[in-house]
Amino acid sequence: MINILSTLDPDFARKFARIVEARREADSDVAGQVADILRTVKLRGDAALADYTQRFDGYALADEADWSIPREACEEAYHALAPDLREALELAAARIRAYHEAQLPENRDYTDAAGVRLGAIWRPVDAAGLYVPGGRAAYPSSLLMNAIPAKVAGVRRLAITTPTPQGQTNPMVLAAAHIAGVDEIWRVGGAQAVGALAYGTQRIRPVDVITGPGNAWVAEAKRQLYGVVGIDMVAGPSEILVIADGKNDPDWIAADLLSQAEHDPTSQSILITDDAGFARQVEDCIDLQISQLATGKTARTSWDAHGVMIVVNDLEAEAPALADRLAAEHVELAVDEPERLLHKIRHAGSVFLGRMTPEAVGDYVAGPNHVLPTGRRARFSSGLSVLDFMKRTSFLGLDEASFAAIGPAAATLAHAEGLPAHAKSVELRIK
Repeated sequence: MINILSTLDPDFARKFARIVEARREADSDVAGQVADILRTVKLRGDAALADYTQRFDGYALADEADWSIPREACEEAYHALAPDLREALELAAARIRAYHEAQLPENRDYTDAAGVRLGAIWRPVDAAGLYVPGGRAAYPSSLLMNAIPAKVAGVRRLAITTPTPQGQTNPMVLAAAHIAGVDEIWRVGGAQAVGALAYGTQRIRPVDVITGPGNAWVAEAKRQLYGVVGIDMVAGPSEILVIADGKNDPDWIAADLLSQAEHDPTSQSILITDDAGFARQVEDCIDLQISQLATGKTARTSWDAHGVMIVVNDLEAEAPALADRLAAEHVELAVDEPERLLHKIRHAGSVFLGRMTPEAVGDYVAGPNHVLPTGRRARFSSGLSVLDFMKRTSFLGLDEASFAAIGPAAATLAHAEGLPAHAKSVELRIK
């Protein structure tokens, strides 16, 4: 039976701190292995990719046709889908596209009171790479969530890498690639695929930004390559925090908690409620639902190891501070007036307002991106957006009058910092 904590417990602060500080990332020390793989890919290029793909995926990159998946195959997969699946993907893509189009930043160009022209221009990166997991963890929704913002940003070339164990592909992933307008799909996976996107090989041209989910090796490769390329984030295990009063259907809340527990044994699901009896009802519902889930084994491991229920006296008074300490990836507010809590919670990847807004809707068709910061990183980072595929170039322009107004101060500061050449470049222009 899972522990149910109460803020009235004398040792609650200590127990809650352990939950906040717990590290759920993979225990395996993969940094050295990833460094070796990246070094080999940088040195040997395609030959290294072929070796690793044969070793890890049981797939031979022998002929030219073995390396990539043509656009025609993606289009065929799209048309072969059952109509309801095709319509669901199209609905998701349309909503994701519309939401991210509204994120596009505006250029600035103005002249200030001193007569100095100032501004900034936003431009997309030239090329982006998207990692798409293969095998059991093949999610077409993640492809849409990563590829569509890149296309909305104006990225000219979008290259995907995805492992195809024994040569097998996921038809829904290919269909999603067709909908999103992906330019290239390469049959390589793992840290070696991330290295290929960053460094380039004989066949795969390098990109500027790499996004997309993956296992511990993929995450570590992105971490090590940050600076060679931009990355979205280093993602950890999924997590959900549900803040719910006793007026909810316990079956609904149980299902919401399990929607993340089924992802991975290291995922975490937390309930904060002001009703201890309701918490027990949710626990009973979770036990029943797990026994009926095809993903029950994973969900059970996650729930038993990392699931938490916290009972508070007053949701509005206590839950926001607890939520900010957790800074969870997903936060559901299943209460009568979710807006009141929304404005009190500062740190969350994405917030789901009201009893009829389960996190699972956000994973697929709502529109906001489901690539979100985990592991308390919502304290300082945001979910994936079009800005991850763009960069800002500032510009400024002075004429004689505006130079006379601010130039002397620049020369004064340059002298103070011991940089005479800086000062001279200004002073030569002062009349």
